[in-house]
Order: sequence, then structure tokens, then C-alpha cells
Amino acid sequence: MAATADWNGVIARRRDEIIQGWLNFLRAEGALQTGRIKDAELQSECGRVLALVAPDLAHAGDRSPASDELSQTLSALSRSRALQGFTPSETANFVLGLKPALFGAVAAEYAGQGDLIAAATLDATRKLDRLALITIEAYQRSREEVIIRQQREISELSTPVVKLWDGILALPLIGTLDSERTQVVMENLLQSIVDTSAEIAIIDITGVPTVDTLVAQHLLKTVAAARLMGADCVVSGIRPQIAQTMVHLGVELNVVSKASLADALALALQRIGKRVTDVPQALAAPDYSR
Repeated sequence: MAATADWNGVIARRRDEIIQGWLNFLRAEGALQTGRIKDAELQSECGRVLALVAPDLAHAGDRSPASDELSQTLSALSRSRALQGFTPSETANFVLGLKPALFGAVAAEYAGQGDLIAAATLDATRKLDRLALITIEAYQRSREEVIIRQQREISELSTPVVKLWDGILALPLIGTLDSERTQVVMENLLQSIVDTSAEIAIIDITGVPTVDTLVAQHLLKTVAAARLMGADCVVSGIRPQIAQTMVHLGVELNVVSKASLADALALALQRIGKRVTDVPQALAAPDYSR
């Protein structure tokens, strides 16, 4: 039976040497240059991971009793680095940087035993590459979660419902309407209708670049949902180019529309029994700037 490297013994005897070599590699790769992580913190992470790597390398199979804890530790480190702004390469280098230090240690321990060193190096390479993949996958998941959360926040910020008057709401839309965003628009509008007992909702599409059949369907769904809640809808902001496109496509909104938000507000005020009138100069508010 071929001799195998005693990884637990090698790492126990040369722990400080391995960690120092690992840190030197990471420093050379610029891990500390951006100031996102301190040297003491990086050294602590290396020591914690190395303690879990030792039994994993010593185990003959692909997975050791320490594999789950090691995977969880690396995943947590990857998530932290993703939030700190590290790149995928920098994150993977944390694990890959352990290779030179380990290979140097095993070569020193088994000097003159070329076959054993080669076998140990090959086995360690395979296992460390697998650990590097775990860090990349965890990093990618974390970045995707951040992107999804930011998209959700941007979507909510880009669909505000504004109270223009008692009983009148305005929903200014900016950007393209897709199915997911339409759902957010509907939820925000319907909740605002309930909260304010609004009678009229003005949907302003001045900021919508184009209205095709799909966008029109999304608008109609929003209008229909608002009507079910007891509020009538007025669509404003239909520019000449959009009007021509809608006519060319045969799109019918079947809802009152106005060219501008001001016109829509005037109509909404009229429907709830309000009107805007000029105030005589004598009754106007005094000018305090003089």
C-alpha cells in the first residue's frame, strides 16, 4: 500500500509557517490594499479555515466529518466579501492562495519522497479547487441576492403613489412596464386607494418611453384593479409619438386620457365637485419677500 501524507501532522507542525505563506500570497495579490479587510482579521480567517482544512485533507474520501462546517465557513466568508465589494477573483484567491503554502510544507516534510509529494499535492489540489468552487458559488448567490433586493427597492421607489388632493391620487410611471413591475404598481396603487379612500387615480405615463400592446395590457390590468376598488382612472402623459404608435398597433385603452398631468388633475377635480379659480389680486396671499 502506497504511503500517504499525514496532513494533520504536517499542518500541526507547520501551522505558523503555512499561515504566514498564505498571508504573504494574499498580501501580494492585494488583499489588503483596498482597506476592506484588516490584516488581523485576515490572519484570523486563515487560521480558522486551516483548522477545518486539515481533517478534510487527511480524510481519504471526498467528504470528511468537517466538510459541512468547512463549507458553511467558506460560504459565510464569501457572502461577507461579496457585501464588502471584493471581486470573484479576490474571493477565490483566498482559498487558492493556500496551495503554495501547503505544497511548500508537504515538500519540506517529505523531502526526497517524490511520489508521496506528488500524490499529496494532487489530492490537495483537487480538494482545494472544490473549496474554491464553493466560495465562488456562495459569492454568486450573495451578489444575486443583493441585485434582486436592489431591483425591488428601485422598483418600489420608481412607482410612488402621490396624493394630489382629497380623493385624488397620482401614479407617475417612469421606465418600461413589465409583469413584475406591474404587480408592484398594482399593489401600491390599490393599497393607497384603500388608505385614502380615493375616488380617482391618475396614471401618468409621461416617463414611459413607449406603449406597445404588452404595456397597454399592463395598464388595463392596473385600471381594472383600481375600478374594482371603487376608484375611477385617468391616464395622462400620452405624447404624440405614443398616440401614433397606439393607433398603428390598434391598442385601445378604453379609459379617459389626457395629454398632461395638469389636464388630468383639472378633470379629476371637476369630477369630485372641485374647481380651480383665479383669486383677485386683493385677496391673494401677501408677498413677504419685500
